[in-house]
Amino acid sequence: MRQSLLAPAIAGMDDGAVAERIVVGFNWTAVQCGASVGLAWSPRGMAGAHTTPQTGSYAGRPLADLARLCLTDNPYERSIGLAAANAFWNRPAPSLQEGDGLTPWARDPEALREELAGTVIVGRFPGLDAKFPGATVVELDPRAGEVAYADAGPRFATARALVMTASTLVNGTAEAILAAVSPEARVSVVGPSVPLCPGLLTGPVRRLAGFVVTEPQAAFTAVMEGAGAKALKRFGRPVTLTAPQA
Repeated sequence: MRQSLLAPAIAGMDDGAVAERIVVGFNWTAVQCGASVGLAWSPRGMAGAHTTPQTGSYAGRPLADLARLCLTDNPYERSIGLAAANAFWNRPAPSLQEGDGLTPWARDPEALREELAGTVIVGRFPGLDAKFPGATVVELDPRAGEVAYADAGPRFATARALVMTASTLVNGTAEAILAAVSPEARVSVVGPSVPLCPGLLTGPVRRLAGFVVTEPQAAFTAVMEGAGAKALKRFGRPVTLTAPQA
């Protein structure tokens, strides 16, 4: 069992909400409950990801029941569980602000330079160099200039700020990363897979940046057809939830 960091999101869910449709697409997994669609990164080709004897019968189960799949060792099931959690949590709310969470914390030029020099990004994304110049990028399969996840322990321990893509919630690395960072570090978890649950804003996690689907039918169809993140942006909006003490 793993991903206990998601326990507050699972515990806070209403057992009455039921998943009506589920699709595990080429890039994304989607769970629909009424007008709400929750998304999670699909673990295509990931080690340990496999369908189960329950495949084909997940729909019709309570979202809270499905969300417990986040605790399994199978990335395929974790993706379904995370999408189910997001179908519950990622809905319009007054506490949510517009934005993708991909901004440094500091505003003073000198403090900003210090923060960027001590920023670690887990998982590359488009425009990274422009948003976080000089930051250290950590990847499971690193490119030139990036740090391998297996060698990143010292970088995590000294990070002033850390931006962790939500794929870490599916591939099972999120908990180890959070355990390795300093309590004083400011951690942002970003991406459409992020559950916007206030209970996840604990310890070093100061900001959640997720996605609220505003056109559920169009988004679900796009996932079925293999849409990537850029295509999905048309059917929702990126939002953030920030800890009061951030």
